[in-house]
Amino acid sequence: MGLMATFEAMEEDRALVLKKLIDAVNEISAISGFKCVVKKQCRDLSRRVKLLMPLFEEFVEMKDDISQEVFEALVLMVEALESAKEFLGISCRGSKIFLVLQPEQMKSKFQELTAHFEQALSGISYYQLNIPNEIKEQVELIHAQFERAKKIINAPYLEQYEEISSIYNQSYDLDTEPDILSMLCKKLEFTNIEDLKEESLALHEMIPDGSGDLKGNIEKMLILLKKIEYFVRTENQKTSIYSFENFSAMTSDRVCTNLSPKLPVAPDDFRCPISLELMRDPVIICTGQTYERTCIRRWLEAGHATCPKTQQNLHSTILTPNYALSSLITHWCESNGLNPPKRCANSCTKLSSSMGVEIGTLLSKLTSGNIEDQRAAAGEVRLLAKNNRNNRLLIAEAGAIPFLVDLCYILDGPTQEHAVTALLNLSLCEDNKRSIIFSGAVPAILCALKHGTLEARENAAATIFSLSVSSEYKLIIGKLGAIPGLVTLLREGTQRGKKDAADALFKLCVLRENKGRAIRADMVPLLTALLTEPSGEMVDEALALMSLLASHPDGKTAIGDVEALPIFVKIIESGLSNNKENAASLLVRLCEGDCQLLLEARELGVMIPLLDLAENGSDRGKRKAAQLLELIGNITEQHEIAQAQASTEVNNNSS
Repeated sequence: MGLMATFEAMEEDRALVLKKLIDAVNEISAISGFKCVVKKQCRDLSRRVKLLMPLFEEFVEMKDDISQEVFEALVLMVEALESAKEFLGISCRGSKIFLVLQPEQMKSKFQELTAHFEQALSGISYYQLNIPNEIKEQVELIHAQFERAKKIINAPYLEQYEEISSIYNQSYDLDTEPDILSMLCKKLEFTNIEDLKEESLALHEMIPDGSGDLKGNIEKMLILLKKIEYFVRTENQKTSIYSFENFSAMTSDRVCTNLSPKLPVAPDDFRCPISLELMRDPVIICTGQTYERTCIRRWLEAGHATCPKTQQNLHSTILTPNYALSSLITHWCESNGLNPPKRCANSCTKLSSSMGVEIGTLLSKLTSGNIEDQRAAAGEVRLLAKNNRNNRLLIAEAGAIPFLVDLCYILDGPTQEHAVTALLNLSLCEDNKRSIIFSGAVPAILCALKHGTLEARENAAATIFSLSVSSEYKLIIGKLGAIPGLVTLLREGTQRGKKDAADALFKLCVLRENKGRAIRADMVPLLTALLTEPSGEMVDEALALMSLLASHPDGKTAIGDVEALPIFVKIIESGLSNNKENAASLLVRLCEGDCQLLLEARELGVMIPLLDLAENGSDRGKRKAAQLLELIGNITEQHEIAQAQASTEVNNNSS
């Protein structure tokens, strides 16, 4: 019943699309604080989007059917809103320097968004809808604004670009005119050290992985930021213990040092290159660089796979505590009359268990190369992560995920089973899902799904279900080939395995692309067989999945090919109450626009059980039965009229 309860909330594609539209507008409306360099363009875009809300609300209240063309335009509008939300988020949180130095890319993105909205509004045909005239006029005005903007968009902040570019191109020359820096700080709204710390964090967030071609550009941006920092600090006549990390050896010997600080300046090695702050919990990554634990963890969770400082690719995400540096920082603080920074409480490396297991010990065993040690360590991680959220965070933070991924490929049944189940337990923590996805875990989980023990296969399916929380992850998992393996488990598994496979398939098949993959994996004939199993234990799940696939044109065709209509009619006639309702809902979806199918359903005797459902079912059951009865009634009337006309023509011809 749980799967169908989920399905009930999204049974109609139209309702789902409209909900997405309204949710996206509300989320965009909540975005504020755009960076000064793109403020005007972003405000205009946000304002236009907000003004579309009344149109979407009218669609929600609309009782009339909408054409396929309008529906497709609404789907296109969802895509446009999602792109706009992502772009506005970047414009709110992004680096001003980075944004200014990408004028053509920003211009291209504005043009793309504007064209996307203009195309979607053209397809909606709002002027033909039965909605109030004032809403039509409002939407028409917004449409015209998008159409005009598409033709006249210029690259934003060209003036700032030329000014900052002149400094950027001579960034290794530290003798920049103070007047130029002053003007730049004013236009970019850099007034104090806190502004620059925020800019540094934003700049690091925008550094793309694998950006070898951008490495020199990024280095110059960071040097430019360093110049501005020294200028602001000098102008304000005050000193912070924070300063910018030297990201290039070329600058370290050339930085001006003739300032007279009032407070002790922390050595560069004591400050995190990302946050600019004195480190409380320094950790070393695989490139040998040291960062504040929370900062580098945030960097890795954002999907980056390179070292922020060197841009080297990371072959491991293990974070090793730098106790020596931590001790030096404490000694320096005490020597200078400062309170030593306190480590975060959650940076403890001891896991919660009756024996107080050390993470480092487990990691050593996971990577030992000894299969007995690896199996034992994976089993211990599995148990520790089963019921303790804090353990799940600590294990992932320590870098255990890549090692568990590697063990999923080992064709030693118990070891593989422990590893994939440990990943399942770690995935129960929302903070870990992205780390698991972007550690390359999906192919390893699929290996366990296809080749593992029965329990490993079942837990692999449950892991896929747990990870399928967003459209992005669903798409990744589907593209990597999860659906055929899940269909096989749905066919061959135990009752528990079939349930796990059905749950995972249901989540994945919400996406149109994955529906196509499921249809090509011959899921429809399998679902038909599940509907007729004597035990009837999978009827609920089979109907839910069949209803999802029925919303895809190829799914409708596949369902027609297996001639499942008599099965649906029988379920409406003699199935359990919730299955009757779900079968009726599925028939409504299948029969809309299909006169032949409606006549066949009538001939199979669906009218009597539908009348019973319309009288005695739940509110949902009554509604679906009424819809189906109306469709059959209309087509029956049309059929009788056509027969009468044909009979009249025959009589006229014979006379």
